[in-house]
Amino acid sequence: MDGVGNSECDNQALSVQDLSTSIGGARVRYLRAGAGPALLLIHGLLGYSFSWRYAIPSLARISTVYAPDLPGAGYSDPVPGMDCCFRACAERVLGFLDAVGIRDCDLLGTSHGGAVAMMTAAMARSRVRRLILVDPVNPWSARGRSLSVFLSSPIIAPLFRELLPRSSLLQRFYFRRLFADTNRIRPGTLEGYLKPLRRPGALGYGLAILRSWNRDLDELESALARISDTPTLVVWGKLDAAVDPRSAFQLQQKLRNSELVILDGVGHLPYEEVPEQFNRIVSGFLLSSQSAPSKAAHAIENS
Repeated sequence: MDGVGNSECDNQALSVQDLSTSIGGARVRYLRAGAGPALLLIHGLLGYSFSWRYAIPSLARISTVYAPDLPGAGYSDPVPGMDCCFRACAERVLGFLDAVGIRDCDLLGTSHGGAVAMMTAAMARSRVRRLILVDPVNPWSARGRSLSVFLSSPIIAPLFRELLPRSSLLQRFYFRRLFADTNRIRPGTLEGYLKPLRRPGALGYGLAILRSWNRDLDELESALARISDTPTLVVWGKLDAAVDPRSAFQLQQKLRNSELVILDGVGHLPYEEVPEQFNRIVSGFLLSSQSAPSKAAHAIENS
């Protein structure tokens, strides 16, 4: 299983199925594990199902976990010319639910996947029971707005597409800045993320997402009113260098039925950096007997 490898999934003898389905004629690879209510995990911009290797064993104890490589990412088929705006990505998430027979689910998204999760819920409210957003891209974080324009420009995009898979220095700079404490980067992490990016055309998906980034953020802001009452857990690393942690409070004002947990000393990837703590927080939310979290609840967790 390319997305799991020698991870905690193997250590705990968890049965993780490596499967595929089709969305719009493209093969989509996904992992499935556990039993119980459906929980769909949406990875970030340069992530794929590998991102969840430390979360799947824990969350599969209480849910049937589905972790797809979104079309164009990971080991799913690349689709040349594919529309990669937030709305189109959300439509493909809904297409995945249809393809695997999921009527409704809890939806967890991280970074770009968090924005896609919010858009998915706004487009099909009846199909998303609860949202879990991990350092989600949102309209109130200025980080990424200028960078998206720069990286998707006609001059820079081809250079970035060629250099990232080949330059170990660039790779390490990009991924290491996502951790607050680089000592927490476990063996095999960098290689695991980079392996599918070396496939021909793999970076095209990420660059296509960046082309409509700022327009998408404006549309997302308008869409949030439709999910203001959706029970939501927001988890954020206090030292996130990719999406401004201060934007969490503005986002929470829009998501009235939300709980915000800020992880002290943690960066953009809490499921990588402090997986045990992350799994405990998410599992607690999913197992809560309450139908929704307390309005505007807020906590800071020490890592």
